[in-house]
Amino acid sequence: MKQKELQKELLGQASLRYAANIYQAEDYLRSRGITMEVARLARLGVVVEPEVGHESFAGRLSIPYITKTGVVDLRFRSLNPAVEPKYMGMTGAETKMYNVLDIEKAGDYIGICEGEIDTLTLSSLVGIPCVGVPGANSWKKHYTRLLADFERVFVFADGDQPGKEFATSLARELPVTIIQLPDGQDVNSVYVQEGASYFHQKVGLNG
Repeated sequence: MKQKELQKELLGQASLRYAANIYQAEDYLRSRGITMEVARLARLGVVVEPEVGHESFAGRLSIPYITKTGVVDLRFRSLNPAVEPKYMGMTGAETKMYNVLDIEKAGDYIGICEGEIDTLTLSSLVGIPCVGVPGANSWKKHYTRLLADFERVFVFADGDQPGKEFATSLARELPVTIIQLPDGQDVNSVYVQEGASYFHQKVGLNG
């Protein structure tokens, strides 16, 4: 087995083990408006017994990056707002696009946002197909090609300076419509406060 295939298999096995503990994050997820059903479909988990090399991720939410060929990356989010860093990734791993399976599921439009939780919120709770990147500086040139055929691409910009800069930089790459979120807010916080209808109105959908 090639190194890349072996690594993918190990990531897949780790994500399944961590997913068995997702109930331990139920309170956190509920506070973010994320149902256990959505969490399980996304294969979110909690690192209770870390795999070798994952010791520093103990107690964190595990977020698998799933493609047609399996799990290609894992990222880990703190379940305690006071614990820094908020997000951690695999040592030496290149950043990847999250929720790429939505590219094939989407119709003529798709959303882009920062962060896995925000992407999951739009895709699974709001009903807007969406892909995400781990942060404002994580966009890569070939992502532009992946989205070039969509009639409409909506960028959901966080209500801070990096979010505005992220949206502006994407507008140079793609013909996008920028949905600027209120100051200090992101997709998930707006969803928790306003519900799905806020986003449906912004992108011109009924409901």
